[in-house]
Amino acid sequence: MNKLTAIVDYGAGNTCSVINTLDRIGASYVLTSDPKILTASDRVILPGVGHAAAAMEQLHKSNLTEVLKAIKQPFLGICLGMQLMFDYSEEGNTTCLGLINGKVRRFSPASGYKVPHMGWNDFYPDQKNALFSGMNATESMYFVHSYYAEKGDFTTGICDYGHAFTAAVQYRNFYGVQFHPEKSGDIGQKILENFLKM
Repeated sequence: MNKLTAIVDYGAGNTCSVINTLDRIGASYVLTSDPKILTASDRVILPGVGHAAAAMEQLHKSNLTEVLKAIKQPFLGICLGMQLMFDYSEEGNTTCLGLINGKVRRFSPASGYKVPHMGWNDFYPDQKNALFSGMNATESMYFVHSYYAEKGDFTTGICDYGHAFTAAVQYRNFYGVQFHPEKSGDIGQKILENFLKM
């Protein structure tokens, strides 16, 4: 666990809570926008809160889009960071990183389901996935989002909020979670610990 984890610093991240959890775990990390450090690190975390279009604009301004696409080491996108891994988001009609095939849609308000989806909800992980090793078939995780990724071939966990949506995803070395593991108590910390073992 002494390997270096790079947290992408691009002005749209929930970096404080992620850093606090990594401190509790005892992980070695750096907050950086330096392409050389990102490329040389042992793993990469892309956090994110806010608006997809603004976040992609910041990644472009920082010359990080092609760098992130070329990452070969384990990569974890959190919340908006996961959404940016897909091809497209309806939020701002945004072309995203295209690391994973699929689209991000806005929740439609429905009876009993307010937008944004905010708070604790049941998460159903693929227990065979390394990121969710040691987890139960159902866990409670903390969500805050108005947009969701459609279910697809690379979905590794789902949540239901009016309908089922992708709450976790993996393609090759790229992992993503829609919830905030750093705000989801011991189980969320366990997910980050699993990632740090990759």
